[in-house]
Amino acid sequence: MGEQRISTPLGENEVKALRSGDRVFISGEIYTARDMAHKRLVEMLDSGQDIPLDLKGSIVYYVGPTPAPPGRVIGSAGPTTAGRMDPYTPRILAQGVRGLIGKGRRSPEVKEALVRYGAVYLAAMGGAGALLSRHITGARAVLFEDLGPEAVYLLQVKEFPVVVVNDIYGNDLYEDGVLQYRLDDRSNFLIF
Repeated sequence: MGEQRISTPLGENEVKALRSGDRVFISGEIYTARDMAHKRLVEMLDSGQDIPLDLKGSIVYYVGPTPAPPGRVIGSAGPTTAGRMDPYTPRILAQGVRGLIGKGRRSPEVKEALVRYGAVYLAAMGGAGALLSRHITGARAVLFEDLGPEAVYLLQVKEFPVVVVNDIYGNDLYEDGVLQYRLDDRSNFLIF
């Protein structure tokens, strides 16, 4: 488990270098999208429309930011539960998305799609939305503005902190972490 700094858009080599457990700091542009935005994006694809966003090499953050307080570009911007996007995620990954940010576990279908499409799932710290927003230097709605905070936003981020949960090699930090904890717990028990 290492520490890496990456910039968007992500290329194949950057994604290949990321491993489950790595701490990562993202700079560049990322999109936001939650449940309703994902549903609408997939409906567009199902009806044969092109998505009017450049998703190649992009990162999508599952967040619905709060309104910006005076002097800030955005309000609290903590991750939402990623599993709610699972029904739509393989279709979104097929559009060239290289990274997803949320919290919580992913379904077996999503983990398989991450491997197939060469993308990673990254976790942001839940409950730390105000702190995470300090790494967002710009924000503007770019699609589905009628959804308010759940619209698709384009965020400019600087050193945005995440951890790689699922990498392109099929590793899962949540599964591996539980196993490691059990092993560590057993040895700690013997020490005490």
